[in-house]
Amino acid sequence: MGGLLSLILPALVPAFTDGARGIIAKFTGGAGGQPQNVAERIQLMQAEAAKLQAMSALDTPVGQPSQWIVDLRAAFRYVIISAILIFTGVTLYFGDIVGASAVSVLLDMSGCAMSFVVGERMYLQLKK
Repeated sequence: MGGLLSLILPALVPAFTDGARGIIAKFTGGAGGQPQNVAERIQLMQAEAAKLQAMSALDTPVGQPSQWIVDLRAAFRYVIISAILIFTGVTLYFGDIVGASAVSVLLDMSGCAMSFVVGERMYLQLKK
């Protein structure tokens, strides 16, 4: 049962935290950190745009990198997630040889990886 929870729980954490935030906002009657007028909303949008530009500038490589480096950077997360899932499957198949602690760690890592791939998309669909 613990292995199943470690796979499902990371995907549901954003929904639970958003629900708790909504309940607290309902009882306190406050809008939290939301802008109270149009001028504040415009300032917040400008600050967010400046933040995104700064983050983009940090991630921009100097010069022109090779195409295989650009492709590797774009696929890196998904390659690592695929490797984690493959190793987890192999470990589950040979669980008696590897040991319960390694199986548990890989199941937790698989849960986190699937939360990254599926969890946010599922949460955005549920939020609509």
